[in-house]
Amino acid sequence: MAALGLDEVWWLVSPGNPLKDEARDMAPYEARLASARAMARRSRIRASDFEARSGTRYTVDTLKLLMRRFPKHRFVWLMGEDTVAQFHQWKRWRDLAHMVPIAVISRPGYDDDARAARAMGWLRHFVRPASQARNWTEWSVPAISFLRLPPDRTSATSLRALNPDWHRRFISKLSRAVHP
Repeated sequence: MAALGLDEVWWLVSPGNPLKDEARDMAPYEARLASARAMARRSRIRASDFEARSGTRYTVDTLKLLMRRFPKHRFVWLMGEDTVAQFHQWKRWRDLAHMVPIAVISRPGYDDDARAARAMGWLRHFVRPASQARNWTEWSVPAISFLRLPPDRTSATSLRALNPDWHRRFISKLSRAVHP
């Protein structure tokens, strides 16, 4: 948030990822949303069920709807460096890049993969220096900046491997909240 000068971050918890096997690779949506809300509590991060409520499945459609519903807001898309390698597989990813600036958050071990990603063959023409990231509202799109932040070695994959049933505590809390 500081690197980009953001007022807040909207964490859009996706009901499903078209590039993942939901049964194998994703915990139940309700648990993921509850977990995100717990992590974001007391911060300027707002975990949201916007995609589930609006019925959008793809980021480009979600973003189009967000921009229509919140015309006075300025948006920047935050993406983990590990996701850049798959970006070319996203539905209409070039359209997404034409809609808002993209800020890529560094992830240890993914720098080379991100820079060599297929989408970067096109996006490399639109790279903005991380030192100018606070000026993102002045950029014309497409624009992408690779933020250089202190590395966060947290990995959802490794956390799931350590505790494959992590989501059960959120499901049981949800059950107790619904059935007192």
